[in-house]
Amino acid sequence: MLFESAVRIELTDEEFRLLAAFIYDHAGLYFDGGSRFLLESRLQNRLKEHHFDSFLKYYHYLLYHQDRLAELNRMIDIVTTNETYFYRERNQLDAFAEEILPEMAQRNSGKKSLRIWSAGCSTGEEPYTLAILCSESGLFDDSWQVDIIGTDISQRVLKTARKAVFSQSSFRATDGEAIDRYFDRTEDGKYSLDDSIRNMVHFGHLNLMDEKMMGLIRECDIIMCRNVIIYFDQNAKARAINSFYRKLVPGGYLLLGHSESLMNITTVFKLKHLTRVMVYQKPEGTQG
Repeated sequence: MLFESAVRIELTDEEFRLLAAFIYDHAGLYFDGGSRFLLESRLQNRLKEHHFDSFLKYYHYLLYHQDRLAELNRMIDIVTTNETYFYRERNQLDAFAEEILPEMAQRNSGKKSLRIWSAGCSTGEEPYTLAILCSESGLFDDSWQVDIIGTDISQRVLKTARKAVFSQSSFRATDGEAIDRYFDRTEDGKYSLDDSIRNMVHFGHLNLMDEKMMGLIRECDIIMCRNVIIYFDQNAKARAINSFYRKLVPGGYLLLGHSESLMNITTVFKLKHLTRVMVYQKPEGTQG
């Protein structure tokens, strides 16, 4: 048994092609030839869990087994990277707090509602950061309805996000004053988020390639999707961005990661220069 557990199962070229195509069709995640070793390494334990001696058998399980959807979720958890932390990409967050939120507060002063979507929210640090910034802005009193939603394709990270208990690694860009103000230290040395912030955010499982599920998302004033579309090929990027465009109100903002852009993807958004960063805005007077 010790020998068997140490045996590495090889992912052949054909098996890699089949699995990569399957993952792409389901989630839009693109794995090129250079990612073969990554898939082979990360999925070893799944094969051993099911006592499979080849990736082809695992592929057939994903296609036909009655529990294939549960296994598919486990696989996506394993092959995706979910690196995040509070106050990530501070320049953009400063622009969000100092320029975008005041504009939205004025724009929506009549209906007194604000809806923000963190797409690809991972373990929740990003949407909770947005909630903190909204709270600290002083722009939205109790008469406002502020909805912040976080979605991710990984059920595992959403479970962590809903607990709102974080380890020290989540605070690499957070000052001690903010930690003291919004978190309580737990007995095992972790940090539990205050309910006043936690209750501002709601989470849901969502595959950005699933158009039926995307239809359940209501119109948003701001969509933040940072360091997500870098894992998509050009076609999947276009599908996701077009969905974001449809979900934004006219004049709404789309914020991507600092290394991401819409160049060669779409021209429907207007590039807007703020003090510290550039963001994308859905033009006024547009619909759908």
